[in-house]
Amino acid sequence: MGKILNSGYGAIFGTYWIIYAVVSSFASVFMLAKGYTNSQIGITLAAANVLAVVMQPLIADFVDRSKRLDVIGTTTIMTVCMMIFTIGMLTFKGGSLGLCVVFVLLIAFHTVLQPLFNSLAFRLEEAGVSINFGIARSVGSLAYSIFCAVFGTIVDHLGINVMPAASELSCLLLIASLAFTGYYFRKGKALQGKAKNTEPVAVGKQEDGHTAEGTAEEIEKEIEEEINLVQFIRRNKMFFIMNLGVLGLFFSNAVLNNYMAQICTGVGGTTEDMGRILGVMAFLEIPTMVFFKQLRGRFSCQFLLKVAAIGFTVKIAICWIANSVVLLYIGQLFQPVSFALFLPGMVYFSDEMMSRGEAVKGQALYTTMITITTIFATLLGGVILDGSGPKMLTFVSTLLSAAGALVVILAVDKVKSNK
Repeated sequence: MGKILNSGYGAIFGTYWIIYAVVSSFASVFMLAKGYTNSQIGITLAAANVLAVVMQPLIADFVDRSKRLDVIGTTTIMTVCMMIFTIGMLTFKGGSLGLCVVFVLLIAFHTVLQPLFNSLAFRLEEAGVSINFGIARSVGSLAYSIFCAVFGTIVDHLGINVMPAASELSCLLLIASLAFTGYYFRKGKALQGKAKNTEPVAVGKQEDGHTAEGTAEEIEKEIEEEINLVQFIRRNKMFFIMNLGVLGLFFSNAVLNNYMAQICTGVGGTTEDMGRILGVMAFLEIPTMVFFKQLRGRFSCQFLLKVAAIGFTVKIAICWIANSVVLLYIGQLFQPVSFALFLPGMVYFSDEMMSRGEAVKGQALYTTMITITTIFATLLGGVILDGSGPKMLTFVSTLLSAAGALVVILAVDKVKSNK
């Protein structure tokens, strides 16, 4: 049962990232071919991220409160909605507001799915099996890598009209993966029973000298509610300053993810080159994510985060000076020591330095910073591309990444442990 559920969870992530490739990574390719300017594309992508920020807490609250729909049911319905939105890619004319709305809805709904799928791991463990999130996430990167490399060639030869069909097919595969996983989850949970751990657990001495007791879920909820985000920032000023550096680092990441088509074209590349570069980028993430625990055993999180901050800057700097597609490929060789190192590094760093409730807030702050800089990067990126071209965009990204790296390097060692 454990292998089956892990396989199903991996299939969910695999199909999720294939959809991401179609509706997000190749969005610029589709919209440019439909007559939109880079500024209009930037506004569309930014609006999608803003809508996702609004939707995420609402959907999460709905899933927590709903007695009829669980995570699998909710995500299945959202995927069906995405299939309906995809029809608009064929029905609305290029340059129309309607097609922009279609992409806003597609990207927003897809973005909201990610935290739900992250939390799904814990729900699946109710069936009495251990879910390996790292391996499942790596399956997503592998699927994205292979798909981008192949899909770029297909679009280059057959045109953008294959994109709606690819979106519909990948959504169908996601629905099938959800149905498969849901079936075996319910089967495993029935065998496991609905018994929950209600034994009292001690969490230390209170100020009055008594030991706090209660169920694990009650205590965790109590700890999280004791600290709101404003209080968290006041207690963790250096961690907040460090996260300001994240704004600079992930600006370049958002630019490469959303405007790689324009960057490739600027050095004489094609859509086929763009797909292969994104494929290489994703493929190189896998070893670092799979073996991060081993790296963590040899190096501190502070050191790994410093290395990743430098890696971000070197990668975008190479893209800036690139005068050929070959150099763009070389720049992606720093993906294992940039994004792939920073993402799990922040998770472990927050867990090490903070109490359980604070660690949750730390992850929320980190995610918020990434969302903010993605909105900013897509808006400003489109304007810069229309006004000055891809060279100026990668130059600005390099400066912001260098500034972000400097902030992270100076602040990370000064973050105090509150455990």
